[in-house]
Amino acid sequence: MNKFSGMLFRLCVLLFVIPGISACTGSRKAVREPLKEQGAQYLESKLKEHELKFGQFSAKFTATYQVDRKKTTVSGNLRIEHDSIIWISVTPALGIEAVRFMLTPDSIKFINRLSNTYFLHDFVYINQLLNKTLDYDMAQAFLIGNDFSLYDSNSFKASVENQQYKLNTVNRRKIRRYVRRSEDDISIPLQSIWLDPESFKISKVLLKEAERDSRKFQASYSEFEDVDGKLIPSALDFKVETDQKKIRISIYYSKIQIDQEQTYPFRIPENYTEIQDIQPDKK
Repeated sequence: MNKFSGMLFRLCVLLFVIPGISACTGSRKAVREPLKEQGAQYLESKLKEHELKFGQFSAKFTATYQVDRKKTTVSGNLRIEHDSIIWISVTPALGIEAVRFMLTPDSIKFINRLSNTYFLHDFVYINQLLNKTLDYDMAQAFLIGNDFSLYDSNSFKASVENQQYKLNTVNRRKIRRYVRRSEDDISIPLQSIWLDPESFKISKVLLKEAERDSRKFQASYSEFEDVDGKLIPSALDFKVETDQKKIRISIYYSKIQIDQEQTYPFRIPENYTEIQDIQPDKK
């Protein structure tokens, strides 16, 4: 896989698989009086009440991928079928598709039109590649600004910070009935969620490793649009920090549609070669 192709693969994985980032400032009204403390159960119920509920979601996007000071910008199309499929087509320039990516609860699929190759595998491989435990529920939630739906919510603690409500939890675990045979015991060491006090939409999420403060993932959401009566963030900002690198991905949605009929084509051309291993940093 050439260097550019590897970058696109990493962009897809980081954009649409890693849990992630941006701040809800675009449509928020000024809050003059101090917020009244609320209980965690109340805030969690309001979060669920106001989250995006949909059958199908689609949007065009522009994404900027930055590692340290180096930036790459691509555009493309995103389609989601709730709890079933995340489909992405990436077009770096001139409107010509470079890669197509499809994620399901069981698998990850990737077509590279620049090198005439394709990749088919499950989450076990991706978790090994990224040294991170991920699943479809996390990816879907971060792309639309919802909370995880398959994880327990009975250990949240509530507070107020910077005129926003905040929910904190430690070792948040995946509900046992949703754990697949191929998965290890999945838990989130440290998680914080900030909520807009008027819309109760998520403005920011922070995930951290319990034993390693330098490794964290932050997702922020802003510029909310009213689409068919539903508030949807059109600006998303993801930040990944490790001991070695700082990665930032900024995404801007346009032409957002909810519950419109759409397809998820993923046909592998006969002359394409299957690859068994993807290491984005290798040439």
